[in-house]
Amino acid sequence: MSESRPASSRLLMKNTGENVVRIEAEALRALADRLSGPMAEAFDRAVELLYCCAGRVIVTGMGKSGIIARKIAATLTSTGSPALFLHPAEAMHGDLGMVVRGDVVLALSASGETAEILQLLATVKRLGVPLITMTCDNLYGQASGTASTLAQAADIALDCSVANEACALGLAPTASTTTMLALGDALAVALSERRGFKEEDFANLHPGGKLGKRFARVSSLMHGGSAVPRVAPSTPMSEVIYEMSRKGLGMTTVVDGETLVGLVSDGDLRRLLEHRGKEVLELTAADCMTRSPKVVEADTFAIAALDIMEQKKITSLPVVDESGALVGVLHLHDLWGTQML
Repeated sequence: MSESRPASSRLLMKNTGENVVRIEAEALRALADRLSGPMAEAFDRAVELLYCCAGRVIVTGMGKSGIIARKIAATLTSTGSPALFLHPAEAMHGDLGMVVRGDVVLALSASGETAEILQLLATVKRLGVPLITMTCDNLYGQASGTASTLAQAADIALDCSVANEACALGLAPTASTTTMLALGDALAVALSERRGFKEEDFANLHPGGKLGKRFARVSSLMHGGSAVPRVAPSTPMSEVIYEMSRKGLGMTTVVDGETLVGLVSDGDLRRLLEHRGKEVLELTAADCMTRSPKVVEADTFAIAALDIMEQKKITSLPVVDESGALVGVLHLHDLWGTQML
């Protein structure tokens, strides 16, 4: 059995962990101050340049910066700005063909002197592709120094400088990559707002997984065509009951032509039988239906339809178009596999 670590060792680890987080938090605070101050104009120009991009945003970086670049490219794409990651080393062996006129290159390099990144500059300049950079050059500090080669080549240079890394040796990229990630998120979110990116746009780009299921449209889940229970207002209740049983949704719609005029549910039928007994069979759908039932349109989010069902304590919703014509029925069972329940 291994001996437990002494209390002094545990305290040291706790203090180290706290110190790392505080250093990175301070780096983010300093970045926020630059964004609200001396770097605000450069950031706004970067957002506008990306907004006007007719092609794609090519995000590139090497090593740890490359990992951050991949994430930034993914965030841009998922928020409405087509982007892809270009590995700078692979670019020199054929992948450089990914960069074409109309693109914008976003290059990440803490030093601004990464050889693999600098090798891309000739092609970027030859194609006339705008270049935005993220480096740790301290471009906007009080004691700003000489800009790196990459920052000097940039159309817009953004500053991810940090006072020091969180690594005890001051060597491993920690605080610097955190600021790069945060600045990339800031660009992506500001750009999505500039584009007027809406909830439905986000839903269209995330059709899979739990998130996509929450943003599914009623049209993708509802019963349609011959699966929809429907009767005419003049239909005898004996046939109404048969239609409800045959379609298995615990209800039937009542339509006049194609227009929804009412609904008969299992609950309606039970209440009628309690009060009127066999006399119910002598009635028609129009005599028994709930008039002006709650409805939704096909492009409604399924999560919104579920909210209506829960508030109204119902299990089915007729789906209609703008003219009130019946196009389908959404049942609570249809939502069980969506992870919304």
